[in-house]
Amino acid sequence: MEHISRENAYKLLRKYNNDPFHIQHAFTVEAVMRWFAKEQGYEEDAEYWGIVGLLHDIDFELYPDDHCMKAPELLRNNGVGEDIIHAVCSHGYGITVGNGTTIDVEPIHEMEKILFAVDELTGLIWSASIMRPSKSTKDMELKSLKKKYKSKGFAAGCSREVIERGAKQLGWELDTLLERTLKAMAWAEDTIHGLMQAEFSEEHA
Repeated sequence: MEHISRENAYKLLRKYNNDPFHIQHAFTVEAVMRWFAKEQGYEEDAEYWGIVGLLHDIDFELYPDDHCMKAPELLRNNGVGEDIIHAVCSHGYGITVGNGTTIDVEPIHEMEKILFAVDELTGLIWSASIMRPSKSTKDMELKSLKKKYKSKGFAAGCSREVIERGAKQLGWELDTLLERTLKAMAWAEDTIHGLMQAEFSEEHA
C-alpha cells in the first residue's frame, strides 16, 4: 500500500505541533502502534500503523476544540490518503470535543481499534512511570499500573471510560490491554527518549 513516508509524516506533524509534550505523545503512540502491529500479525504494515499513531493528534495543539474535525483538512491538504484520515479521526469516536460535536467516525480495522484503546492509556502509563524512582516503564509491574489506574485522582485527564470502551471494542479484558500496552511502552522507551533528545537537545542546550 502506498502511503506517506515516515519522514514526511514527521515533517507534517511538526508543521502543526511544537510542544515537546505533544511530540513525545506522538512518538509514544507511534512506537506502541508498531509494537502491536508486529504482535497482532501485521508486521509488514508496522510502519503504516506507526504513521497513523504519529499523526493521530495532528490538529490537537492548534485546534483543540476541533480535535478530529480539523485533521481531515490538514491531512488532505498535505496529500495524505483517506485510509489514514479515517484512522486518525476514528480515535475520537463517541467523544464530544470542545466545540460540542461528538465524533462519529467509527474504528473498523483492528489497527483503528487499537489506536482508540491505547491513546489515553499511554498518557496514564507515562504519568505513572515518572512517579517511580526509576522514572521508567521497564520495571513497572501490572499490579502497580492497576493501582494507579484505579485511583480516580491520578492522571484524571486520561479517560478510563475511553480506555475501557477501547478494550471492549477489541474484545479484550482490561488487564490484557493494560499489560500489553505497558510491555509496548517498555519496549519503546529508549527509542522514544532517543528521538526526543535528537529533536529537542539543541533547543535546551
